[in-house]
Amino acid sequence: MFLPQEFVRKVRDRQPLDKQEIAQFVEGVTSGQVTEGQIAAFAMAVYFNELPIDARVALTLAQRDSGDVLDWRALNLNGPVVDKHSTGGVGDLTSLLLGPMVAACGGYVPMISGRGLGHTGGTLDKFESIPGYNVAPDTDTFRRVVKEVGVAIIGQTARLAPADKRIYAVRDVTATVESVSMITASILSKKLSAGLDGLAMDVKVGSGAFMPTYEKSVELARSIVDVGNGAGMKTTATLTDMSQSLAPCAGNALEVACAIDYLSGKARPARLHEVTMALAAQMLLIGKLAKDEADAHARLLAVLESGAAAERFARMVKALGGPADLLERPHTHLARADVIVPVPAPRGGHVARVDARALGIAVVGLGGGRMKTTDTLDYSVGLSGLIELGERVEEGQPLGVVHARNEDAAKRAVSEVQRAYTIGDDAGALPPVIHALLD
Repeated sequence: MFLPQEFVRKVRDRQPLDKQEIAQFVEGVTSGQVTEGQIAAFAMAVYFNELPIDARVALTLAQRDSGDVLDWRALNLNGPVVDKHSTGGVGDLTSLLLGPMVAACGGYVPMISGRGLGHTGGTLDKFESIPGYNVAPDTDTFRRVVKEVGVAIIGQTARLAPADKRIYAVRDVTATVESVSMITASILSKKLSAGLDGLAMDVKVGSGAFMPTYEKSVELARSIVDVGNGAGMKTTATLTDMSQSLAPCAGNALEVACAIDYLSGKARPARLHEVTMALAAQMLLIGKLAKDEADAHARLLAVLESGAAAERFARMVKALGGPADLLERPHTHLARADVIVPVPAPRGGHVARVDARALGIAVVGLGGGRMKTTDTLDYSVGLSGLIELGERVEEGQPLGVVHARNEDAAKRAVSEVQRAYTIGDDAGALPPVIHALLD
């Protein structure tokens, strides 16, 4: 007979766990037989002890099997099913770019993404700023769009990894979110339930990263690679820099507009381009769609230059209910803020440090992110024209531009952005955009 409290005791005392009892515990979470108190005790025990890799694999697979697992074989797709996931940051709109790029190179990208968490923007919120775009289609529509367009970016359905949903809700209110074992199982159970052949993971490092230190980011990346591969899904992790906003803008409609500029070739900010290319190249390599990194880069640049990637984006938006002419006329469809004001630099000098987390919080304060899950978002607000680390500014020159719903909100955001930037006499060494690749 399985007793949840005995299982929790074993986790607490760091005793060896077998696959079956992990599966029984997760089954109890899904059915409601395991109480909230028992989930909380389990989460705290894991938080303090962490699980060995084999137990992380077992937990991940049990969470995957707690609900539907998508199977793409029946569709006879003529390419690999691959995806990317990021630990989240500020101005990170790579999903909007690399999904269509990889699809144009012959991959299939069924991307199940999330909403903004804390200071980090959510891919789903960005797509919801497109009028008519349906982030929750039924499974048949999702499958059809993936087959016909090669990419569909939607939200997690209630039937995918439901055990993870319940465990996550308890972790959120019991100060146990930061456990590497449970972050790994949470991310990978959802990705495995999407029926992927391979996953390119993006783990952020720096002032806007979810993990507090470089060492913690490396630990999480290593865990995800080991558990993903252990669960039978080819997984690599790229450590990328989040010590400033990745794109020069942050905020939902602003980032969609930036994505359209990138895909259409109007503007490709250097750091955003480097991270997007690195992750998309990993997806092609994992899916055996390119023979090496140089080949992957050449293929990706070709679909950007020919307009094939932009065309996939347009087709996906239309297939999921958005406007057919979004790429030609973004400004007629995307919300625009009432108050748009520059953020004057308080002094001259070089940008020595950026608190990227504070920039994300400023966007939340404007109404572009949630303080609580029930909040409705203002898609028009955010920041644009953000200047980069190492850049020289004169006093009064803009550090960026605030897009707000009213003058008061704009004033608050201006001082938050000013505080997020440290202006010094010299630039100092710039962090690398890509820190490392783990595979």
